[in-house]
Amino acid sequence: MTRHLVLVLGDQLDRHGAAFDGFDGSRDRVWMAEVAEESTHVWTHKARIAVFLSAMRHFRSALEQEGIEIDSTELAAEPAVDEPGTLAAALLASLDHDRVTGRLPERLVVVEPGEWRVQEALRGAAKQAGVSLEIRPDRHFYSSRNEFAAHAEGRKQLRLEYFYRPLRQKFDVLMDDGEPAGGQWNYDAENRGAFPKSGPGKLPAPVRFEPDVITRRVIDLVTKRFPTHPGSLADFDWPVTPADARAALDDFLAHRLPYFGTYQDAIWTGEPWLYHSRLAQAMNMKLLDPRDVVAGAERVWREGRVALESTEGFIRQVLGWREYVRGIYWHFMPEYEQRNALEADRPLPGFYWTANTEMNCLKDALGQTLRFGYAHHIQRLMVTGLFAMLMGVKPQDVHRWYLAVYVDAVEWVELPNTLGMSQFADGGVMASKPYCASGAYIDRMSNACKGCRYDPKVATGPDACPFTTLYWDFLARHAKLLAKNQRMTMQLKNLTRKTAADLRGIRRQADDLRDGFA
Repeated sequence: MTRHLVLVLGDQLDRHGAAFDGFDGSRDRVWMAEVAEESTHVWTHKARIAVFLSAMRHFRSALEQEGIEIDSTELAAEPAVDEPGTLAAALLASLDHDRVTGRLPERLVVVEPGEWRVQEALRGAAKQAGVSLEIRPDRHFYSSRNEFAAHAEGRKQLRLEYFYRPLRQKFDVLMDDGEPAGGQWNYDAENRGAFPKSGPGKLPAPVRFEPDVITRRVIDLVTKRFPTHPGSLADFDWPVTPADARAALDDFLAHRLPYFGTYQDAIWTGEPWLYHSRLAQAMNMKLLDPRDVVAGAERVWREGRVALESTEGFIRQVLGWREYVRGIYWHFMPEYEQRNALEADRPLPGFYWTANTEMNCLKDALGQTLRFGYAHHIQRLMVTGLFAMLMGVKPQDVHRWYLAVYVDAVEWVELPNTLGMSQFADGGVMASKPYCASGAYIDRMSNACKGCRYDPKVATGPDACPFTTLYWDFLARHAKLLAKNQRMTMQLKNLTRKTAADLRGIRRQADDLRDGFA
């Protein structure tokens, strides 16, 4: 008889996680499964499939070297007739076999999954098999689900700042004698710099992780098993082990954090990484502890190697935003996924899967997404996300695209960022206003408009920037709703300067754009 069967999911690759508390190799086993559903429930980027499978196989290998017994299911290049297609089916097949062989576990143990869908699938399988399931809290995060629920209780409005400050105090992060380092909590105003016209200059390339034997086999498998899936594997170099992830952290702290704060909102075509960390994927798969990330960032500031505004801006993303987003997800799911406050119903433009567009900013952001499975946060919010919101794309379609194409996408972090922050589909739970802007914003923050065939200053006519056309149409279409938001006052005031003829021309051109991009 097995005491515990410890379920290890692709985003729970943490040997020190709660699922291993009290683990006894003489009585407990580990269960891991690679199933097609996790690559097909959204049309997943090849690099995202590969990074999960490679990291899972490396983790399994490390457990095997400890002598831990593992029940595992591997995907093959050609699916077998009896291959379980889902996590639930794979788990039920394992438990049926255990029942026949007299090894049915007394209990299944798992750390809180990163998706509602997966959590409910495991619960359903355990119930069907008649085996108890223990879901243990995820210690990877600073704040638990229950702690966020307590924070949210009774509040009419949830905002990051009022969640972030208590976490800084509780964990003594960037604090001096009980006060925020430097005398203020937030240096966001110093985190909005754009590059000069000459560009960012020579940039420090992030450390690369050449695929080893395990990763090369995974790349070959993904190429054969999922040939029609989007994206490329030619540049695959993501960290797939804790050692890789630690090296990626050290590289970021030494070479890119010093300039991250100033330029975190800047865009430069042909430069996908700039000063961004590339650490979200490693943290979201539990290859890297966020406490190590935050402590490292604070250490280099205290050593005088990085300015406070850069360190605080980065720590706010990890200790603040990352924790806050997870809290939002679990507090409001499962109904949160269906929200559509702006009643958007258009299909996602097909060029999101091909990058075949004349808009330079989108062509660049989508091109690097398909090549690497990556775009930095301002590209996601103010280029791909902004265009989808202005177009009126159904937010659930936008959500599925983001979940499919980015290697760091796990639903707890991706859904609120997309549905709430990017698309304003939650009506203001995540963000205090829609992040809507015209082409002028992209022109100010990037070099993408230079040489683009569209003019960001023009709203109608053959040279009009689609962002600008759709921006004014967005304000006009939603003016009544947006008028209730004080933060939209200035933008709506600018809208009143448009004549009725202007607005009719904008509406016609916006409708033509939507029809043309459908």
